[in-house]
Amino acid sequence: MPRVKRGFKARRRRNRVRQEAKGFRGGRSKLWKAMIDAVHHAWRYATRDRKRRKRDFRKLWIVRINAAARTHGLSYSKLIGALKKSQIELDRKILADLAISDPATFQKVVAQATAAA
Repeated sequence: MPRVKRGFKARRRRNRVRQEAKGFRGGRSKLWKAMIDAVHHAWRYATRDRKRRKRDFRKLWIVRINAAARTHGLSYSKLIGALKKSQIELDRKILADLAISDPATFQKVVAQATAAA
């Protein structure tokens, strides 16, 4: 009687794990138990870091906006407060991009926000 090798679904699952383990060093890409552990660990890190990426980018934008605001004599919090009061709805990503790539426009936004507030 031949041994049971499972079927298509099991092979597909194993192949997916093998594909994910490509590039891992040593037994982590060759040996099944080590491979499974490494891939599951990598998936946990990936899930965690998708959440963390959002926080990291927000921090970066805030640092950039603060640096640009201080060249105009404002702090970050004062600038954000002035933008809210003057009902200028630019998010932090756009403000940071303006501060880096187009300082003249950023200066106009700051002037408009401080004039209205």
